[in-house]
Amino acid sequence: MQYANVVPGRFLSRPNRFIAHIEIDGKEEICHVKNTGRCRELLPAGAKVWCAESDNPARKTRYDLIAVQKGDRLINMDSQAPNTAAGQWLAGGGLGKIENLRPESRWGNSRFDFSFTKDGQQCFLEVKGVTLETGGVCAFPDAPTERGAKHLRELTQLAKEGYGAYVLFVIQMTDVKYLHPNDATDPEFGKALREASYAGVQILAMDCAVTPDTMAIQNPVEIKLHPTC
Repeated sequence: MQYANVVPGRFLSRPNRFIAHIEIDGKEEICHVKNTGRCRELLPAGAKVWCAESDNPARKTRYDLIAVQKGDRLINMDSQAPNTAAGQWLAGGGLGKIENLRPESRWGNSRFDFSFTKDGQQCFLEVKGVTLETGGVCAFPDAPTERGAKHLRELTQLAKEGYGAYVLFVIQMTDVKYLHPNDATDPEFGKALREASYAGVQILAMDCAVTPDTMAIQNPVEIKLHPTC
């Protein structure tokens, strides 16, 4: 995926989860934050960031905050980017040959990010974007997510009923060691992820090649489901 009109800036503050104050070309701008997560470790005062400028005069903010430099790592923090990148990856053969790829697909009372058929089997896939990283080790989630655990339980039920079920963790950076469930922050999510794996849900993690104005799924990343692994 690619952004247009990307400019560098310097992070100043984040008064709430929706907006940030960014210095761009020597002027303080109010920017929309395309990630409602905490992201505290990503946005210390003075961090170098990148923002996409909009030409829509109806918008309340001129810029979207999309990426941040964290040490040697460039991290995309746009929460919409993982689904876009996943759609491109799936369409490009990331899971091999698939047919009938559809976004936002319903099953019963549930809705999943993607559905498709593979080897004649109806499949559903849920995408989770990952930005939390410490020393090359990634964790999900960065805050408790009842919705995330609910998705996993629904996929577990699908797997038990004979459907193909997938979780794809899109790590919004490159050169990481492994991914693990963040049990310290959300033990219920970790429990649901392990139960999903035992039930036959396929748990995948991929890193991304990231530049200030692009992000594309790149290489598989090891997943460690248990703290003792």
